[in-house]
Amino acid sequence: MTAGPDAKPAEESPPTSAAGADESGDIAWSDAPYIIGSGMCMGTADVVPGVSGGTMAVALGIYQRLLAAITSVNVDAVKALLKFDIKRVMSLLHWRFMACLGMGIALAFAVMIKIVKLPHLLETHPKQVYAIFFGLVLASALILGKRLPHWSPPRIVSLVIGVGVGWGIVNLVPVETPENPAFIFLCGFVAISAMLLPGISGSFILLILGKYAYIFGNLTKPGVVVPFALGCGAGLIVFSRFLKWLLHRWHDTVVAGLVGLLIGSLWRIWPYQHEKTIIVREKPRVIESHPFLPDHLELGVIALFVVGLVLVFAVEYLASRRAKT
Repeated sequence: MTAGPDAKPAEESPPTSAAGADESGDIAWSDAPYIIGSGMCMGTADVVPGVSGGTMAVALGIYQRLLAAITSVNVDAVKALLKFDIKRVMSLLHWRFMACLGMGIALAFAVMIKIVKLPHLLETHPKQVYAIFFGLVLASALILGKRLPHWSPPRIVSLVIGVGVGWGIVNLVPVETPENPAFIFLCGFVAISAMLLPGISGSFILLILGKYAYIFGNLTKPGVVVPFALGCGAGLIVFSRFLKWLLHRWHDTVVAGLVGLLIGSLWRIWPYQHEKTIIVREKPRVIESHPFLPDHLELGVIALFVVGLVLVFAVEYLASRRAKT
C-alpha cells in the first residue's frame, strides 16, 4: 500500500545496551533499570493533564519500542496462549519491556495519587490546578503546531475541524458523566488511545470527560479499576495498529487536527468558571460551567500557568535534543 502525501519515514528504534535485545525484539535485563525509570517518568506525565506520556516516551527514546511492544500482542501470541504454550508466548511478547515499564508507571501513579494527591487538589484548589493545566495544554498545542513544516489548505481545514470537535466535545459532554462500568470502560479506551499520541494527554481526555478525579481517586476499587483497565487494554490493542497506519499515511494532517482539538478543548480548563450546581443525594453536582474573564488575574494563578508552559517546553527541548543525538 502506498503512503499518503503526509507520510513520514519510519524512525529508528532507540539503542539498547551492549547486551542488546533478544530474538523477539525484547529488551535485555541490563536495560531494565532505564526502562523502569522511563516508566516512572511516563507515569508521572500520564497523571498530569497536558503532559503527554507519548511525548515523554519520545524524549526518553523509547517511543518506537513502546509501539513495537504493544503490537507484539498479536494473533500468534493469542493462539499460543490459548494452547497454553507459555514458552511460545514469552518468545513472541516483549514481556520484559512491558513488565519493567508497567512497574515504573505503577510506582509513579502511587506517588502522584497517594502522596501528592493531585486528584484531591483538583477538587479543593480548582482554580490553581486548572491554571497549571491550562499552561500545559496550551504549550502542547503550540509545540504540535510548530512541528508542521508548513500550513497547507488541507491542514488548515483539519485544524478548524479539530477546533470544532474539541469545542463540541467539552460542551456536549455533560459536566457530570455516568459512573457505570460501560462508561468507565469507554474512558479507559479513549484515554489510553490518546496517551499513545505524542502531544495528547490521556489524563486531559479524562478531564474533559469529567472523570479525572473520579478514576484517579478510586484506583483501589475493583468496580472502577477493572473496567478502566479493560478499556485501556482494548484501546492499546486496537488503536496502536490504527495509529501506526494513520501517522504513516497522513501524519501532518492528523497532527493539524490534534492541534485544533487541543485548542478547542481549552474552554473547559480555563481557571475561572461560572458554575451552576444542584444538590443530588445530598452532594453538590455541577450541571453547567462557563469560562469568564475576571477583573483582576491573581498572581498565583498566572505563575502556575507559566509553570505549566515551561514544563512542557522543557520536555519538548529534551525530546528534540534526544532526537539529534
